[in-house]
Amino acid sequence: MKPERAFVADRMAAQHCPELLRSQDAAPVQIAPALTRLGDGLARVLSAALAPLSAGEPPLVRSTGPRECTMSELGETIAPLAANALLTLGAPDMSALASLDAEAVLRMVDRAFGGRGVAPSPLPTSFPLSAELMIGRLEAVVVQALGQALGLGGAVQPVRRDGCINQLAPFADGEELGVLTLEVDDPGRAPWTVTVAIPRTALIKMFGEGERSAPKVARAGNSNPAHEPFGAVPLTISAVLVDMRIGFAELSNLQPGQIIPVAVARSIPLKVGDKTIATGTIGALDDRVAVQVSQAF
Repeated sequence: MKPERAFVADRMAAQHCPELLRSQDAAPVQIAPALTRLGDGLARVLSAALAPLSAGEPPLVRSTGPRECTMSELGETIAPLAANALLTLGAPDMSALASLDAEAVLRMVDRAFGGRGVAPSPLPTSFPLSAELMIGRLEAVVVQALGQALGLGGAVQPVRRDGCINQLAPFADGEELGVLTLEVDDPGRAPWTVTVAIPRTALIKMFGEGERSAPKVARAGNSNPAHEPFGAVPLTISAVLVDMRIGFAELSNLQPGQIIPVAVARSIPLKVGDKTIATGTIGALDDRVAVQVSQAF
């Protein structure tokens, strides 16, 4: 049955404010805490995994703290020659970049051929064929360690590698990345680094559900941590200057006056309990050792 006249709205349609319509997914994602935990876990796994390539002794590996940058910014910090590998994290849209210092690779090659572990100076413009096997072994170590640290197991696989980061072109120049730098101590030589970079979009997929910041809700009363009853609560902060390994025989023969060489990290974690709250650098203030905070989480 056809009506004789058109229906007209009795009142204006409701116009809801954006705050009520905003999706819960719009909450900001805190990537740094998840990256910090990933860096600590990756450092522990790498230390054991690198032992067969470091004269049998697990090297000291430390994470210097996460940072965020674009691919073009990261490319400027990677040397013209490095062991760069693009990895997949188990899905076509989930990938990562791993980059190892060329000098460290060539040291290991020299050691594998019976040398003293000395890299040529100056470094070559490309890796010799003799380095390919060592690069493959190091790549496998990083792949296994990253899979274990992320809980992905064998899902982490290498896609391609190149000694030049520009030729590899793992991500678009403007891609936002979360970057971890891992320092590996090489006894008697300068530390070398492993750089792991993961696109922010992939990090949000992996960690976003557990790392979203809680919405701020106004509460009655005083909740400022600088005020009572919170302000007077004492907390112990530990600064981890060095973490080293020595053999049991050497430990049992320690004597007063004996000097043990250690390598202090450029960036040290500041912890309350097991939680890293900041990172900083070592310095001096009024003839006392001091820590300058470089990043707070």
